[in-house]
Amino acid sequence: MSGKYLVATDQNFKAEVLESGKVALVDFWAAWCGPCMMLGPVIEELAGDYEGKAVIAKVNVDDNPNTAAQYGIRSIPTMLVFKNGQVVDQMVGAMPKNMIAKKIDEHIG
Repeated sequence: MSGKYLVATDQNFKAEVLESGKVALVDFWAAWCGPCMMLGPVIEELAGDYEGKAVIAKVNVDDNPNTAAQYGIRSIPTMLVFKNGQVVDQMVGAMPKNMIAKKIDEHIG
């Protein structure tokens, strides 16, 4: 089941991710990045799986350089897991869905 992930921007990041009250997975990506494109469908599936339980978001680093810079994103794809507005986990590179889900589950429980 695939769902709709949040398109996070420099403008809505604080309200939609940091202040959501939920665990959030944020995928920092760009359209020219091959591994990012491979990860896209996985992020969509996770958005469906975690609907109502966690925020699943994507930040295009080219369109939203402030947010990417704020979290020191140097290579993409980078996925950050947020809880209570703080980064609690980080994954770099395209990863299988089950590994990403395991990281989210660790922080939801």
